[in-house]
Amino acid sequence: MFSYDLSGKNKYYTLYECIRDDILRGRLKSGEKLPGKRTLANDLGVSVVTVQTAYEQLLAEGYVTSKERSGYYVCPLDISYRGRQAPKREVSAPQPAQKFAVDFVGGAAPAELFPFSSWARLMRSVLSDCGEHLLERVPCDGDGELKCAISDYLYRARGIAVDPRYIVVGAGAEQLYGTIVQLIGRDKLYAVENPGYRKISGTYELNGARCAFVPVHAEGVDVDRAIALRADVLHISPAHQFPTGAVTPASARARLINDAESRGSYIVEDDYDSEFRLVGKPLQNMYVLDPERVIYINTFTKTLAPSMRMGYMVLPPALYARYLEVFGKTSCCVPLFEQKTLARMISGGAFERHINRLKNYYRGVREELTGALSQLNIPHEVFDTASGLHFTVKFLTAPSDSFIKQRAAECGINIRCLSDYLLAPMDGCQNTVVVNYSGVTYTEVHKFFARAAE
Repeated sequence: MFSYDLSGKNKYYTLYECIRDDILRGRLKSGEKLPGKRTLANDLGVSVVTVQTAYEQLLAEGYVTSKERSGYYVCPLDISYRGRQAPKREVSAPQPAQKFAVDFVGGAAPAELFPFSSWARLMRSVLSDCGEHLLERVPCDGDGELKCAISDYLYRARGIAVDPRYIVVGAGAEQLYGTIVQLIGRDKLYAVENPGYRKISGTYELNGARCAFVPVHAEGVDVDRAIALRADVLHISPAHQFPTGAVTPASARARLINDAESRGSYIVEDDYDSEFRLVGKPLQNMYVLDPERVIYINTFTKTLAPSMRMGYMVLPPALYARYLEVFGKTSCCVPLFEQKTLARMISGGAFERHINRLKNYYRGVREELTGALSQLNIPHEVFDTASGLHFTVKFLTAPSDSFIKQRAAECGINIRCLSDYLLAPMDGCQNTVVVNYSGVTYTEVHKFFARAAE
């Protein structure tokens, strides 16, 4: 019965598992005495300590009991547990992802653009200066130093005067979207742009909200439709909509704000890539026009890296008071170490220097891409507002979107069409490619040149 194979590295645990399984399967009966430690050690060719440790583990878990000067005995065990087997797990080999020479879908910036040396230096300084403070509980709305740094940056870069206390730091845009639902209510109607970033409506619906869709055309969001919906929350990206690239004009913004004021609704201004206006000055934000009805949201996904999982929103005072009521006893889920590091990067000027380098880099990538497109012998139209890190190209004579994507894949180019981002049926999106170049390198652009000329 005790001819166990203990050839594994952890002999005591293997012995424990063998005896435990014999008890569970009924091979060792209730009240049956286990062999003495020395006897079993000699039989199995292991040390007495190994057997002693295995017996102690069985004793601790209640499989056996110990009687002084007598030994170890099997405890009574419910018959329903005997012979229970762990379910077999089907493990399928992962399918290798198709590799493309050029990827116009992925949004992560090339690794060589991340300021590793600056980030490492700032992390060392935070660790040295803050010490034990880094182990403390993080306030529910984020670290005060980072909130002040963001407030100063918004004023310098965007002309937005924000009281730091109304800034809430979160672990990326999705968490902030969910927080908005919990503040405003799951029983409300949330209007989102169509076509649009699928995670926005997906996150709202995941949190129990109802979503409606507002068409977006070349001139921006359909204001008449947005007003007619009478939604409690309108989520838009007025400076540079994804994926159309449309910019909502000032007159449309004013109408939307007037409607929100008259009905007491809210506008979520998603400013996800506002730093990358490559020609001219950044556009005025809707938040400036009405801080009482507009919730301003931005993240560091485009400027630093998606893996950072850091973003922030500026809440109207009434909603911030509500936020403290709901989340006041919780902790911010962004680690304090990263918050302190980012705060110093912003306040010390390294963040803006990094953005300027990114803008120069992407400006060059954009110019080379548009140059490559001009060499195509296929009739096409480019729609580019010089904002953000993507533009669209409409191929006038292509038979279908699937044909465009298939031909691109044959050339080693990964693309998506405008129709891939539709949340509800809509006309006018056919044969239009979304060229997202935020993750493209110069080398890949040169490859695109070669393929475009073929």
